[in-house]
Amino acid sequence: MIFSKLFKNKPAFTEEVQAIYVAIVNQSRQEEFYLNFEVADTVEGRFDMILLHAFVVMRKLKTAGDKTANFAQAVYDLMFADMDQNLREMGVGDMGLAKRVPKMAEAFYGRIEAYEAGLMAYDNDATLKAALDRNLYRKTIASDESLSAMAQYLRQEAKNLEGQDIDALLSGNITFGNPPSRKTDDA
Repeated sequence: MIFSKLFKNKPAFTEEVQAIYVAIVNQSRQEEFYLNFEVADTVEGRFDMILLHAFVVMRKLKTAGDKTANFAQAVYDLMFADMDQNLREMGVGDMGLAKRVPKMAEAFYGRIEAYEAGLMAYDNDATLKAALDRNLYRKTIASDESLSAMAQYLRQEAKNLEGQDIDALLSGNITFGNPPSRKTDDA
């Protein structure tokens, strides 16, 4: 069949690219985000947590320009190939994917712009919290405490990745910080 020849050889992703993407997904699945900071434990909520972490990784990779361009593109390609596969496993057919995946990519670019604008603003996190409220929380009414904690976490991770060696990232080594923790009055 003609189509089997066209789709037989899917792009292979290097171990390093896979390691970075697995780290993004693992960090995004930390239960603290969902249990303590009101991120919806839904397909959409998990999608947005992946995008948030992918944003800080792509932001770091962008600082090295041409040296990391192909690697960053491969991480992006793997992320959307994985999302495509997950949607298929949930029963979304080809027609549904043709509509959803481009919207997901568009959503990612929108979040990049919104989160970057929030990180660059000097307004006590008002812009960043608004971006998180609009994107990460979407249909959930999040408390100011959760919005503040997630804004602080995003700033922390952006700074954390700024300090990581670009060659280490290209080797598949990345370290995320701990998710935010809820402060208690018992201390």
